[in-house]
Amino acid sequence: MKKLENKCMLITYADSMGNNLKDLAFVMDKYFKDAVGGIHILPFFPSSGDRGFAPMDYHVVDKTFGDWDDIEKLSEQYYLMADYMINHISAQSEYYKDFLQKKDDSKYRNLFIRYKDFWENGEPTQEEVDVIYKRKPRAPYVDAVFADGSTEKVWCTFDEQQIDINCKSDTAKEFIKDNLVNLCKHGLSIIRLDAFAYATKKAGSSCFFIEPEVWELMDGCQKIVEPYGVKLLPEIHEHYTMQQKIESHDYYVYDFALPMLLINALYYGQSTYLKNWLNICPRKQFTTLDTHDGIGVVDVKDLLPDDEIERTKEDIFKYGANVKKIYNTAAYNNLDIYQVNCSYYSALGDDDDAYLLARAVQFFAPGIPQVYYVGLLAGKNDLKLLEETKVGRNINRHYYKLDEIEKEVERPVVKELLKLMKFRNEHPAFDGEFILEDCGDEELVILRKNGDDFARLKANLKTKKFTIEHS
Repeated sequence: MKKLENKCMLITYADSMGNNLKDLAFVMDKYFKDAVGGIHILPFFPSSGDRGFAPMDYHVVDKTFGDWDDIEKLSEQYYLMADYMINHISAQSEYYKDFLQKKDDSKYRNLFIRYKDFWENGEPTQEEVDVIYKRKPRAPYVDAVFADGSTEKVWCTFDEQQIDINCKSDTAKEFIKDNLVNLCKHGLSIIRLDAFAYATKKAGSSCFFIEPEVWELMDGCQKIVEPYGVKLLPEIHEHYTMQQKIESHDYYVYDFALPMLLINALYYGQSTYLKNWLNICPRKQFTTLDTHDGIGVVDVKDLLPDDEIERTKEDIFKYGANVKKIYNTAAYNNLDIYQVNCSYYSALGDDDDAYLLARAVQFFAPGIPQVYYVGLLAGKNDLKLLEETKVGRNINRHYYKLDEIEKEVERPVVKELLKLMKFRNEHPAFDGEFILEDCGDEELVILRKNGDDFARLKANLKTKKFTIEHS
């Protein structure tokens, strides 16, 4: 198993670059082994919804994708990350089905958050509902319908296929330990704790990132994976100070603010807000420009003034290629106000120069770079998949077949991107200091220095041109 390295990480579904994990291994070996050091394979377990994020069982690989042997073979060549959805489990899982069948006689009766036990009077007041940090404009529950005909409300933050886990219960603690240990045994070097901030809940609170409970949960997970040499990465989209707080506890974090800040800088040829973030951002982080979700808006609150956030968000629909406001509405099953759905290449108007500059800045920024598979191939918005499915996020979830990848890697923009990634992986300067050098507002100059080794990025945000000097 490969351990975590300071090399570019690819984010991909098991069936997005070819049909399965064997195809993914073939594609990686043929085209990307120099450009990619690690892979985040998005959920590859049997699932009942949300493209894998409603997992039914962590002990098996969905046979459509392959098996554990395929995962372990990849782990010999690349450091691997997989998701653990700590907040929820599938409504089609054997755990929840057992609960519905046996109710109070089920050994999983305490695995879920039952309204009757959680709230003082069995139901929240309207005031209590109003303060909950919600992704949808409703009280976060579904009606559990039991075999005996009775019904009961159980907590459900996201989709009705994703039933929340009562992480404080002894049943859940054993459940979490069993699943994390199983994942550690199959060659992973990092486990991403998906929807982590939603996993701590307390009546009368926001039920989001509740302290000190959030640290107790995180530290408990760390103790489980530590003997296996596995790292944890909590996934949280929120105010940047939350990421800084997590880093202060010596955990890796995500830089979800960079994507929107870079779009702002490249749209308007200004670097002030971007430079400020690069100076104060966590150093123990993974950087992103694109993921399987949209471009984060909530993540730049107070890093961009409110009017700049609104201007940038609105101008994505103006300057971006083939992206419309309607794609972020109920018409496309997408009411998430926290992000804009669009491929990063298309958000920059399908402009090769702007896109390569954005990646160069990402690779020179503090942290380990992640590149989403659509971004790896400078992919445009997939309007065909979007219209076929009427799911807003599918605009950036194209399925690449092997022959299509063979053509895409010949595009000049992709060739240049792969060269940049190879350089980022191999040059020793990126294991050293990050220094932001003085320059005008239309410019950005970043020095990476490690002893006598250096790499300097000089970029013009107006012209979208850049140069790299290096030892």
